Amino acid sequence: MCRAGAQPFGPTGQMGGAGPVLRPDGALHCLCLAPCTQMGLCAVTGWSCALGSAPASPVLPQLGSTCWDWALQCPVRFDYRPKLDPYCQARYTFCPTGSPIPIMKDEDVIEVYRLQAPVWEFKYGGLLGHLKIMHDAVGFRSSLTGRNYTMEWYELFQLGNCTFPHLRPNIDAPFWCNQGAACFYEGIDDAHWKENGTLILVTTITGITFNQMAKWVKYDNDTGIYYETWTVRASPDQQSVVWFESYECSKFVLRTYQKLADLGAVFNNIQTNYTTITLFSGEPIYLGNETSIFGPPGNRTMAEALRDFYSPFKPPRAVKEFFWNLLKIIDRVILQQRFYLFYNLEYWFLPMKSPYIKITYEEIPLPNRNKSRFGL
Repeated sequence: MCRAGAQPFGPTGQMGGAGPVLRPDGALHCLCLAPCTQMGLCAVTGWSCALGSAPASPVLPQLGSTCWDWALQCPVRFDYRPKLDPYCQARYTFCPTGSPIPIMKDEDVIEVYRLQAPVWEFKYGGLLGHLKIMHDAVGFRSSLTGRNYTMEWYELFQLGNCTFPHLRPNIDAPFWCNQGAACFYEGIDDAHWKENGTLILVTTITGITFNQMAKWVKYDNDTGIYYETWTVRASPDQQSVVWFESYECSKFVLRTYQKLADLGAVFNNIQTNYTTITLFSGEPIYLGNETSIFGPPGNRTMAEALRDFYSPFKPPRAVKEFFWNLLKIIDRVILQQRFYLFYNLEYWFLPMKSPYIKITYEEIPLPNRNKSRFGL
């Protein structure tokens, strides 16, 4: 059982062990799996494209620059999962019935299912399904054993903690509890997925393919560690620039499907839609990281602006406080047209524009074999 505060996929039955802390200098070590530019640089970080190599001199954006493509491709992949801070506490235990991914026999035939249900269905039933705010997962059924399994990726400390930081007394820097992780457990709750959502067969794979996928899941879980709620686009036009991609449950499912396709899986011809929460912004402006903004010598004006912006997003203690905070949020995001995004451990200023925010339920087709997508 993976308790709150325990390492996901750790010695408690999940995959992998407890990872070391981030490097003391706060630098990122990019594995450079994102698409590279013609210059041979990693489009995410500017580091040389050598798989698994230590970073050379990083080409970092300058303060106030609009070098948004430095962070565009996908959240940076890390060498390891940072140690969890005990300050971060989950209201609902992460992966309470988690179990190791089994090794399947080569000759096994395994059915793969698309699972989708409204977010927080366990608490609110199908309410959020009417708004098309959905959670995604993958199901498996072994033909040899008849056993079913569920695999999903979600926040360790709930959505609010992954979307906005804690502001702690006497500590300038906002504190983020924004890790996400994969959870694998035996069984598929048919009622949960069918009643208000989807449970449908999408492909069939061999035991060999399943075992190869399991190795990839461990890699993906160990290196893609931070949950990101927001997609940020230039406009609602489908052809508009995507400034930042989200990194949440549906992206994990899409990456898993693509990996299976790369391994030879052929998917059924069915329509698949996914929820996206999108902010609309002009070209983002790079502000800096925690050290450059909140550390010595830092930027006191910027630090105060960030804390002021995030303050109304804290959980309200009373109804009056909720409405007062809501007015502040409307003032900052819509009237003042500003939003501060924390992405790849960096802060960015978003010059917001109409329609500001939108929840969409868009079709993303099932993958074709050998078509690389979704940051594999």
